[in-house]
Amino acid sequence: MRADPNPAGISPAEKSNSGVLAAMATNYSLDGLPRRSGFLACALLIAGCGPAPEETASTGAEMGAEMGAAAPDAQTAVEEARNMRLLGLHDLQGRSAYQPVVHAYGNRRILFVGHHIGEAMNPMTGVTEVNGTSILDVTDPSAPRMLRHLPPNGAARFAQHVQLCDGADLPNGDPAKTYMLRTNGNLGWDLYDATDPEELYYLRTVAETGNSSRPESSRGVRETHKMQWDCETGIGYFNGTPEGWRVTRLLMTYDLSNPEQPRHVRDFGLDGWQPDPEGEMPEYNISGLHQPFVVGNRMYLGYGSGGDGVLQILDRDKFLDGNPEAEDPYASTTENLLHPQISRLDMPAYWGVHTAKPIYDFPIPDYADDRDYASRDLLIIVSEAGGGARRCLGTRDVSFIVDISQEDKPFVISTFQTDEEPGDFCGRGGRFGPHSVHDAYHPGFDKSMAVLSYFNAGIRAFDIRNPFEPVEIGYYVPQANENTIEACAVVDGVEECQVAIQTNNVNIDDRGLIYAVDRAHTGLHIVELQGEAAAIVGL
Repeated sequence: MRADPNPAGISPAEKSNSGVLAAMATNYSLDGLPRRSGFLACALLIAGCGPAPEETASTGAEMGAEMGAAAPDAQTAVEEARNMRLLGLHDLQGRSAYQPVVHAYGNRRILFVGHHIGEAMNPMTGVTEVNGTSILDVTDPSAPRMLRHLPPNGAARFAQHVQLCDGADLPNGDPAKTYMLRTNGNLGWDLYDATDPEELYYLRTVAETGNSSRPESSRGVRETHKMQWDCETGIGYFNGTPEGWRVTRLLMTYDLSNPEQPRHVRDFGLDGWQPDPEGEMPEYNISGLHQPFVVGNRMYLGYGSGGDGVLQILDRDKFLDGNPEAEDPYASTTENLLHPQISRLDMPAYWGVHTAKPIYDFPIPDYADDRDYASRDLLIIVSEAGGGARRCLGTRDVSFIVDISQEDKPFVISTFQTDEEPGDFCGRGGRFGPHSVHDAYHPGFDKSMAVLSYFNAGIRAFDIRNPFEPVEIGYYVPQANENTIEACAVVDGVEECQVAIQTNNVNIDDRGLIYAVDRAHTGLHIVELQGEAAAIVGL
């Protein structure tokens, strides 16, 4: 493919910061200052999923990007797998990766990957580019093909999160177009015409973040994080910093039913976080919202990804319509913030709510003859293994199944996790524990299997057909390669560094294939279920 001097089709004033930034890729230390590059550069892994609140710092994710390298032809060590098989892999130019999303273009399947902060050489353009969005054709999963890497815009240093909607699915979209929405660093959200995944065009900045009024925090003063764009309604549920609020991650909602005319709906968070010049500031380590998950008329908001977690269940219509009893239905008063709330579940200090994914009308084995509640409405909740998960130096994080059949009284009915032994995951380096469950729905998986990213334990699949007793049914642990960076932890006063894969997020497509991306620069792995696991989901 020819080198495109304007990879997003944007004007010179809006051009992204691609270009020859350095002779080699740059790694970033905890304070955001550049470190000497190298394939075994050390990256500190600390709590939280996101990159730094400032575009030049990184308090919240391991960072850095190594020089790109060709995807290895085979695993470099004995393969660790059960009921899973590797189909294809790609090095993603050695970039630290966060979120994979697959979109159908007719018979083609196109993968969009959001990246953590860093920069790396793009062999397609011949220049070093700031990490943005990688776009790959995965129609043939055995041979994923990079179509382009799209750097972020302006001063942004990453583009972790991405969502797509076909115009035909939006209430007022152009039926001939496909739209891509992505975070632009911590600065805001940009919209693109992605009708041709090889020639994307910047359309507009939908919204920009503000600054938190909290003067000091582990997150800085400005952030974006995981979002959802509901194609059926066109509502975008963004996660970022509204001006003046007292934490950095909150729900910023926009109506994108007509992508040509975005409209702000409201900002939202837990009571006590709204702007108040005389109010008490939340604690230093409170980040706020991690992920909104909206299905039908319900909103499941997870706050505190790995500690001090809160699950909040909202009525979507009440949320969007506001409080009819208030003079300003959307003002950030206590009454307005509580108006759409159905229930709230507070977690212990050592567990969080990274993701809360609903599964409705779940039939319970052995309950078929019961008159009441033979089927349940459930949530899968994942508590993220944060900084303390390095070498198992903190509290072990787990995943939960929560019964929300009586949604005003959510109740945990089971937990599930991967055992540390016999894999010796605590001794492998990096984080060990869950990060997230697959976001996409699939009729074969929805009421039978949960696929989780598990950092140094790779991809883990759990049989949830009996939600009271989930059982691990399969796994695939990618092997480190020449791009994989070291993870460092202080053990008994001594810094120890080890090369360790860090499977960050997983997702599935309509074919039932699993896509995993690695935050330690190891790349993309495409996996299929086999044996008993494949039979469970009907593949």
